[in-house]
This record gives sequence, structure tokens and C-alpha cells, in this order.
Amino acid sequence: MAGISSESLAAAQEKLETMLPGARLSLAEELFGILGLLDSDAGLLRALTDPAREASAKAALVSKLVGGKVSTDAEQLVASLVESRWRNPRDMGDALETLGATVVSAVAENKGPGLSGLEDLESDLFRFNQVVAANHEVQRALQERQASAEARSALAMKLVPGMGAEAKVLVKQAVTAPRGLRPSALVTRFMELVAGRQQRWIAEVQSSRPLTQEQQKRLQSSLNGLYGRELKINVNVDPTILGGIRVTVGDEVVDSTVTTRLTELRRKLAV
Repeated sequence: MAGISSESLAAAQEKLETMLPGARLSLAEELFGILGLLDSDAGLLRALTDPAREASAKAALVSKLVGGKVSTDAEQLVASLVESRWRNPRDMGDALETLGATVVSAVAENKGPGLSGLEDLESDLFRFNQVVAANHEVQRALQERQASAEARSALAMKLVPGMGAEAKVLVKQAVTAPRGLRPSALVTRFMELVAGRQQRWIAEVQSSRPLTQEQQKRLQSSLNGLYGRELKINVNVDPTILGGIRVTVGDEVVDSTVTTRLTELRRKLAV
């Protein structure tokens, strides 16, 4: 996904973030259900992504389709998607799928403590793919078009005993609505989203020299206070940065290295 579609997805994800602290799996299931509705009706999907159609008219169509049938959050998210612009109809469907998987990841994240909920989810998805990869008959059964969605879902649930509720939602979506992919490939995509969520809890620290225990303790306390959660800190020594530290948490970078300050100074002198 690129260009205008990427920007529209980013806007929808920003809206979704405000809903995630108290999100439940039912929101993800609603989003996946709406995705199934759109995928089954190409004309409807085109109407909802038609750039020539007024955004308010598309939002009204969403309200007519799902109003009163899903939660307010689900309706608002889909309305925000149709009000945005998309490079092609498929991109909006992909965005809706991403939002659903993000909700599942956030529910696992909220279970905590720390990374534990996300790690359990990733482990369940990984185990599912391992089982599928090891059995060609299972692969064929999960992709059998003549088999009902219920049958494929029932088989998938038996493959990994003890799978958590969050993983069950994503695996069910992958085997019943892979949207042109192999189920295991879609599960891999979901794992990548979970991994991205995990990065919010990991601080990658680069330092010009090893940090003492006391320095690591102070850094841990400062970062936990800054981000409002118990981060996992990975410290790597990199002599090329000369001095100071560089901290990366998700997409955010805090850089106080000598190398960066020298680069900024050279840039200013060159102007």
C-alpha cells in the first residue's frame, strides 16, 4: 500500500488508537465481518471508494448498511475509511483488515504485563504456521474451496490446543477469508503486525561505551516515565557514535550522540 492509500490508512490508525485502551475482540470481529460484506459485493466496494462520490453520501451508505448492527466504534471507523481516498478499492479492504488485526493485537497488549500478552499471541500464531507447514494434507484442507468456512475454522482450532482467544480470532479470519492468500501467509502478515506492536515496548539503545548497572537503572526509569509503560531495554555498544546515546522506541528516535550533533553543525555551516 502506497501513496494516498497509505496516508488514508495512517489517518484511520490514528483514529483507532484512541479506541484501543478499552477495546474488545468483538470490535475486531465486527470489522472483519464488514470486510467480508464488502469483499462479497464488488459493486458496493466500488461505490464506497468512488472518488467522485461525496464523502457524506458514502458515510450515509455505511450507516444504512451497518447502523445498529455493529458498535458505534466499528461504524465510525468504517465511515472514516470511506470518507478517505484510496488508490483502488482493494486498498480499503486491506486497510480494514489491518485495523481488525490491530485491535486484536491491542487486546493482547492490554492483557500485559509488559510484552507478555503480545508474546503469547505471536507464539500461538507461530505454532499454527509450524503445524500447517509440516502437514500437506492440512494445507490442502484449509484451502479447499468446497469446504465450508465453518469446517475450515473448526479444523484450524484443533491444530493448536490451548490457543488464546486473540489468536483464535486471527487464525479464523485467515482460514475463512484469506483474500487471495494462503492462510499461513495471512497469519504471517498478522504476526508482522503483532511484532510492530511489540516494538512500542522495546527500547533499542545505542551507546558509545557499555552502560553501568546504575546508568541502565536510571535510563530504564527515565524511559518508563517518558513512555508511561515498563519498557524492555536492549543496549548495543557502537563506538562510531563517539559519545552520548541513541534511543529508538517504535518509530520514535531520541538522539543525543556526538556524531549527530557534529552532523547538524556541519549542515548549519554549509547553509
